[in-house]
Amino acid sequence: MTEVFSFSYGPRLVSGVDAALDMGAMLPDGPVLFVTDANMRALGLCDAPISALEATGRAVVIFDAVEADPSEATVLAAVAAGQGAAGRRAESVVGFGGGSPMDVAKVAAYLLGSGDAIDAIYGVGLATGQRLPLVLVPTTAGTGSEATPISIITVGDAQKKGIVAPALYADWALLDANLTLGLPPAVTAATGIDAMVHAIEAYTSARLKNPLSDALAREALAMLAANIRVAVKDGANVAARRAMLLGSHLAGVAFANAPVAGVHALAYPLGGQFHVPHGLSNALMLPHVLRHNMASAMDLYAELGPLVDPKLAALGRQAQAQGLIEALVAIASDCGLPDTLGAVGVHGDDLDRLASDAMLQTRLLVNNPCAITREDARRLYEAAL
Repeated sequence: MTEVFSFSYGPRLVSGVDAALDMGAMLPDGPVLFVTDANMRALGLCDAPISALEATGRAVVIFDAVEADPSEATVLAAVAAGQGAAGRRAESVVGFGGGSPMDVAKVAAYLLGSGDAIDAIYGVGLATGQRLPLVLVPTTAGTGSEATPISIITVGDAQKKGIVAPALYADWALLDANLTLGLPPAVTAATGIDAMVHAIEAYTSARLKNPLSDALAREALAMLAANIRVAVKDGANVAARRAMLLGSHLAGVAFANAPVAGVHALAYPLGGQFHVPHGLSNALMLPHVLRHNMASAMDLYAELGPLVDPKLAALGRQAQAQGLIEALVAIASDCGLPDTLGAVGVHGDDLDRLASDAMLQTRLLVNNPCAITREDARRLYEAAL
């Protein structure tokens, strides 16, 4: 851990019932581009927030064509909607939903405000212009996208690219646990594991790890581990849903400052090539990457172990570190997630292509506690089959 560090808390936060109904007070006058997906519309979750915005006299331009693993074409379509494709140029942007709508909203707000070309901003620190005012409202407890300056976009057929820059931080993040009550158990489980991975990888990141990110990562992991099983088995438990949503946000703030690493690097090709949901991809690769990292990260894993399973507190450090992995595997199993790549359609002859794609994730691999070579990546995918 470096003695000199910087830290950003990201957006201003409002947490509470019906928080999403107050977003009008956080946006400038003028039309609003409301970015979401068709499922959010079908469930009716957008209706009250959109009505509340319209009640302020604002025109609301709704873009609900965001898909899982959103494509560059989708981002550009959202920008076109905000530029006045419906006759109204947006003055602000709202991202409402899971990680995909929020990621699209962040990039759309930036492109609309800056006038930059999307090709010019892939990478770290390349988006240096001014975005439109932006409010993000998560409806899943997992991605933490509302807390981060990161958007992940699918380019071409399968490659995922990141846009990482302070300009992508939202002005406001609104946490309303009631919006997560309708999540199916499988989505709750996968997104919850995703948030736990954010906390673990932030805490063990080889770059930019610092006392503030550590404190948030520890608090997030403890909160998520204590509540994920309840949230999956009793989806109407508001207290558990609230804890998961806040834990996800805290993990997001942590990894926005101390970036994620090998688990994500190996998870992204599964989403790009096989359209495996991001949280599930992380869950499938998590134990294998942690075992690979053990020699370098054992002491840190030992510190996290009792946060996930308090019984580990009485054991030695090696047992605590091994116990962390076992506890995470048990959580995924108890929550009903598959535990092999074969269960999501991956076969042995896919491993070389996955390993090659993983090596493209240099932004993430550099943060891992130890090196992951192409041969390592293939071996880890094979272990997960």
